Amino acid sequence: MTPLHLGQASTLPASPEEAALDYVPNPRVGSLYLVRFAVPEFTSLCPVTGQPDFAHLVIDYAPGDTIVESKSLKLFLGSFRNHAGFHEDVTVGIGQRLFDEMHPRFLRIGGYWYPRGGIPIDVFWQSGAVPEGLWLPDQGVPGYRGRG
Repeated sequence: MTPLHLGQASTLPASPEEAALDYVPNPRVGSLYLVRFAVPEFTSLCPVTGQPDFAHLVIDYAPGDTIVESKSLKLFLGSFRNHAGFHEDVTVGIGQRLFDEMHPRFLRIGGYWYPRGGIPIDVFWQSGAVPEGLWLPDQGVPGYRGRG
Protein backbone atom coordinates (compact mmCIF):
# COMPACT_ATOMS: atom_id res chain seq x y z
CA MET A 1 0.00 0.00 0.00
CA THR A 2 2.01 2.96 -1.24
CA PRO A 3 0.02 6.13 -0.57
CA LEU A 4 -0.69 8.28 -3.63
CA HIS A 5 -1.00 11.54 -1.71
CA LEU A 6 1.00 11.39 1.51
CA GLY A 7 4.22 13.33 1.02
CA GLN A 8 3.28 14.15 -2.57
CA ALA A 9 1.94 17.25 -4.31
CA SER A 10 -1.73 16.56 -5.01
CA THR A 11 -4.49 18.44 -6.77
CA LEU A 12 -8.16 18.46 -5.91
CA PRO A 13 -9.93 15.71 -7.87
CA ALA A 14 -12.57 16.91 -10.34
CA SER A 15 -15.19 14.55 -8.90
CA PRO A 16 -15.67 12.03 -6.07
CA GLU A 17 -15.46 9.22 -8.63
CA GLU A 18 -11.98 10.39 -9.67
CA ALA A 19 -10.78 10.76 -6.08
CA ALA A 20 -8.40 8.05 -4.86
CA LEU A 21 -8.53 7.29 -1.15
CA ASP A 22 -5.34 6.00 0.44
CA TYR A 23 -5.39 3.43 3.22
CA VAL A 24 -2.41 2.59 5.39
CA PRO A 25 -1.86 -0.23 7.88
CA ASN A 26 -3.58 0.23 11.22
CA PRO A 27 -0.80 0.90 13.75
CA ARG A 28 -2.92 -0.73 16.49
CA VAL A 29 -4.39 -3.82 14.82
CA GLY A 30 -6.35 -5.80 17.38
CA SER A 31 -7.18 -2.76 19.52
CA LEU A 32 -10.77 -1.55 19.56
CA TYR A 33 -10.71 2.24 19.27
CA LEU A 34 -12.57 5.04 17.53
CA VAL A 35 -11.29 7.53 14.97
CA ARG A 36 -13.28 10.72 14.34
CA PHE A 37 -13.09 13.18 11.47
CA ALA A 38 -15.08 16.38 11.89
CA VAL A 39 -15.66 18.35 8.69
CA PRO A 40 -17.44 21.57 9.67
CA GLU A 41 -17.28 23.25 6.25
CA PHE A 42 -18.29 20.53 3.78
CA THR A 43 -19.75 21.75 0.48
CA SER A 44 -21.60 20.13 -2.41
CA LEU A 45 -24.15 21.34 -4.97
CA CYS A 46 -27.92 21.00 -5.13
CA PRO A 47 -28.66 18.67 -8.07
CA VAL A 48 -31.73 20.73 -9.06
CA THR A 49 -30.65 24.36 -8.69
CA GLY A 50 -26.86 24.08 -8.73
CA GLN A 51 -26.73 26.22 -5.59
CA PRO A 52 -24.15 25.32 -2.92
CA ASP A 53 -25.20 23.18 0.02
CA PHE A 54 -23.22 23.25 3.26
CA ALA A 55 -22.92 20.62 5.97
CA HIS A 56 -21.03 19.69 9.08
CA LEU A 57 -19.99 16.05 8.63
CA VAL A 58 -18.82 13.79 11.44
CA ILE A 59 -17.26 10.46 10.44
CA ASP A 60 -16.56 7.92 13.19
CA TYR A 61 -14.96 4.54 12.57
CA ALA A 62 -13.34 1.67 14.42
CA PRO A 63 -10.40 0.53 12.26
CA GLY A 64 -9.86 -3.00 11.07
CA ASP A 65 -6.58 -3.73 9.29
CA THR A 66 -6.28 -0.26 7.74
CA ILE A 67 -6.93 3.41 8.45
CA VAL A 68 -7.79 6.09 5.90
CA GLU A 69 -4.99 8.56 5.24
CA SER A 70 -6.28 12.02 6.17
CA LYS A 71 -4.87 13.97 3.21
CA SER A 72 -6.57 11.66 0.72
CA LEU A 73 -9.80 11.94 2.73
CA LYS A 74 -9.54 15.74 2.62
CA LEU A 75 -9.09 15.66 -1.17
CA PHE A 76 -11.97 13.19 -1.58
CA LEU A 77 -14.31 15.35 0.51
CA GLY A 78 -13.14 18.50 -1.30
CA SER A 79 -14.05 16.91 -4.63
CA PHE A 80 -17.72 17.24 -3.67
CA ARG A 81 -17.42 21.03 -4.05
CA ASN A 82 -18.56 20.70 -7.70
CA HIS A 83 -20.61 17.53 -7.27
CA ALA A 84 -24.39 17.70 -7.51
CA GLY A 85 -26.21 15.35 -5.15
CA PHE A 86 -29.05 15.27 -2.69
CA HIS A 87 -28.01 15.40 0.97
CA GLU A 88 -29.04 11.79 1.51
CA ASP A 89 -27.05 10.49 -1.45
CA VAL A 90 -23.93 12.47 -0.58
CA THR A 91 -23.88 11.54 3.12
CA VAL A 92 -24.67 7.85 2.70
CA GLY A 93 -22.41 7.58 -0.36
CA ILE A 94 -19.40 8.89 1.58
CA GLY A 95 -20.03 6.45 4.41
CA GLN A 96 -20.57 3.47 2.14
CA ARG A 97 -17.48 4.16 0.04
CA LEU A 98 -15.26 4.41 3.11
CA PHE A 99 -16.78 1.24 4.56
CA ASP A 100 -16.56 -0.73 1.30
CA GLU A 101 -12.92 0.21 0.66
CA MET A 102 -11.45 0.35 4.17
CA HIS A 103 -13.36 -2.54 5.79
CA PRO A 104 -13.44 -1.02 9.29
CA ARG A 105 -15.01 -2.90 12.18
CA PHE A 106 -17.65 -0.15 12.38
CA LEU A 107 -18.36 3.16 10.65
CA ARG A 108 -20.99 5.85 11.05
CA ILE A 109 -21.46 9.23 9.44
CA GLY A 110 -23.64 12.14 10.46
CA GLY A 111 -24.41 14.81 7.88
CA TYR A 112 -25.77 17.94 9.55
CA TRP A 113 -26.91 20.03 6.58
CA TYR A 114 -27.60 23.73 6.91
CA PRO A 115 -31.08 24.84 5.87
CA ARG A 116 -32.06 25.84 2.39
CA GLY A 117 -35.69 26.67 1.87
CA GLY A 118 -36.12 26.83 5.63
CA ILE A 119 -35.56 23.12 6.36
CA PRO A 120 -32.33 21.69 7.77
CA ILE A 121 -31.77 18.05 6.82
CA ASP A 122 -29.70 15.72 9.01
CA VAL A 123 -28.68 12.39 7.48
CA PHE A 124 -27.20 9.46 9.42
CA TRP A 125 -25.79 6.10 8.28
CA GLN A 126 -23.90 3.37 10.03
CA SER A 127 -22.48 0.05 8.92
CA GLY A 128 -24.16 -2.09 11.57
CA ALA A 129 -24.28 -2.67 15.29
CA VAL A 130 -21.73 -0.93 17.48
CA PRO A 131 -19.03 -3.44 18.48
CA GLU A 132 -19.24 -4.44 22.13
CA GLY A 133 -16.83 -2.38 24.20
CA LEU A 134 -16.42 0.46 21.69
CA TRP A 135 -16.75 3.89 23.25
CA LEU A 136 -18.98 5.83 20.86
CA PRO A 137 -19.39 9.42 22.04
CA ASP A 138 -22.14 11.74 20.90
CA GLN A 139 -21.20 13.46 17.65
CA GLY A 140 -21.50 16.82 19.40
CA VAL A 141 -23.34 18.69 16.68
CA PRO A 142 -26.47 20.33 18.05
CA GLY A 143 -29.66 20.38 16.03
CA TYR A 144 -30.14 23.52 13.97
CA ARG A 145 -31.61 26.33 16.05
CA GLY A 146 -31.52 29.26 13.66
CA ARG A 147 -30.91 32.59 15.33
CA GLY A 148 -32.38 31.73 18.70
